[in-house]
Amino acid sequence: MSSRAWFPTYIYHEPLLRAGLERFNSELADECHRIRDYDAAGRRWSAKNYPGGYTSYASLNRLHKISSTFARLERRITLHVRRFARQLDLDLRSREVAMSDFWLNIMPEHAAHSLHLHPLSFVSGTYYVVTPRGCPGLKFEDPRLSRFMAAPPRTATARPANRTHITYPARAGHVILFESWLRHEVAPNRTAADRLSVSFNYHWS
Repeated sequence: MSSRAWFPTYIYHEPLLRAGLERFNSELADECHRIRDYDAAGRRWSAKNYPGGYTSYASLNRLHKISSTFARLERRITLHVRRFARQLDLDLRSREVAMSDFWLNIMPEHAAHSLHLHPLSFVSGTYYVVTPRGCPGLKFEDPRLSRFMAAPPRTATARPANRTHITYPARAGHVILFESWLRHEVAPNRTAADRLSVSFNYHWS
């Protein structure tokens, strides 16, 4: 071919495990709700900064250090992070890869996550615990968007790799990973049921 693709942006999307996720997610959901009920500081912060929803991001953001359930989940996610790092050709020989932050998000109807990225980490991601039918997915933005300048719009039938945004559906039991500099957002939840997920960052040393 006369044209070739360079500088790709990778997004990793896989089931956490091949079996046993329904029971695990049920236990995890129960613990998430207990944490929310306990976390008065997180509820106060969310009331000001996350209208309508709850997140432990600013209060209990190292859940793998205080919960055996989240520690089990962290070990399983780390296996996927290492696989993703190999796909990115990252040189992590003799390096330590560790989860730095781990927090939960409960999105009731109308709650949303605005466009953002995750500084001070190299891989970030989300694991989906409860995903009601019709709840929003995770929308990613082309990192070159601010440099397009005089570029014409894409056609309605543009190949997925050439679109300026792409949305991955939220699927309970799936983990999604991306490089932390990639901007992303979650549209408002239009369902009457809560969308429940846990998010995390990884660093290396």
